Amino acid sequence: MKILVLCTGNSCRSQMAEAFVKSFDSSLEVFSAGTNIASRVHSKAIQVMNEVGIDLSKNYPKSVEQFLSHSFDYVITVCNNARETCPVFVGSVRHRLHIGFDDPAEATGTEEEILAVFRRVRDEIKNGFFRFYTENILKESL
Repeated sequence: MKILVLCTGNSCRSQMAEAFVKSFDSSLEVFSAGTNIASRVHSKAIQVMNEVGIDLSKNYPKSVEQFLSHSFDYVITVCNNARETCPVFVGSVRHRLHIGFDDPAEATGTEEEILAVFRRVRDEIKNGFFRFYTENILKESL
């Protein structure tokens, strides 16, 4: 099973989603990418994922361009921008899904308020992708 999680910058949401899906099932091939990549994974995404035992410190943003010729069982967008600008894949894509989340990188306020947004979005991503995993991946393997 091969899955691509797609976002705009590949610095927060798609990185977290990729890591959570890998944590649910290590046999899955999971990748993440962006349509307009950031220069690095957001430091607060790294911080809040460390809080739940997942290390993103060695991850880096990847362009969707490098995956366009690949085939995927699922291409999942996690932001509206990526959903609207999702490129055409030369390889086959069995299922396209959208599981949207707020962009924590746009959070404003105090350090603690910003971290609270990152934690909320992290938890929403974990729950949303666990639901995807149980309703799609596990059912398909039965």
